[in-house]
Amino acid sequence: MILQVSPGSSPLVRAAADALLILHISGATLGLLSGTVALSVRKGGRLHRLAGNVFFVSMLTMTAIGAAVAPFLPQPQRGSSIGGIITFYLVATAWATVRRKEGTVGRFEIGAMFVALGAAIADVTLGMQAAGSATGMLEGAPAPAYFVFATIAALAAALDLKMILRGGVYGAQRIARHVWRMCVALLIAAFSFFLGQQQVFPEFLQGSPVLFVPEVVVLGLMIFWLWRVLLTRAYKPLARGM
Repeated sequence: MILQVSPGSSPLVRAAADALLILHISGATLGLLSGTVALSVRKGGRLHRLAGNVFFVSMLTMTAIGAAVAPFLPQPQRGSSIGGIITFYLVATAWATVRRKEGTVGRFEIGAMFVALGAAIADVTLGMQAAGSATGMLEGAPAPAYFVFATIAALAAALDLKMILRGGVYGAQRIARHVWRMCVALLIAAFSFFLGQQQVFPEFLQGSPVLFVPEVVVLGLMIFWLWRVLLTRAYKPLARGM
């Protein structure tokens, strides 16, 4: 994300643009580091909680700034804005899952479901516009990218609806909901940085398969933890106290 201001802008406007850029980059960096720690250690432990808190704050900061600024860049990026909203939603709902009492729902969950549904509809719309263009792209993104994000948002909204109709989420399902949403948010951040910002890496790494390694690791760890939570008894005692 590059914020450009006109040469005649006041020092205050330039300072604000610099501050937003610094906050965005700092949030992304802390989010990747803290998310990696949270994903790597035992769920429910002290280090996991600390890393999770840092991940929560840093990711919300990063995604909020990115979503708000993306439509106003020199080349507007509405898809990036919607992607930021989806990532923000995933982190916020994952956090709320373990903070809210087991088996309860509230206005937050209902509102969040409509946010995800709206994001899915918006991404499908942009994806159809991209697919219908001569290049198969829109605002620098290919049509499949919009449909991938639409699928994530639609799936999350459907699971929200299921949870609301059941009156909440219970036991291991509660931990699994927290885990997969945090992991997908981290995966999106990893894709955005390692593949979307390749210019910050040395030239010999740009376009290298090595940049896919972090994403594969995050995906593998997500599958491992979901298996541990849902298919073993390792985390049954934490289902109520996480």
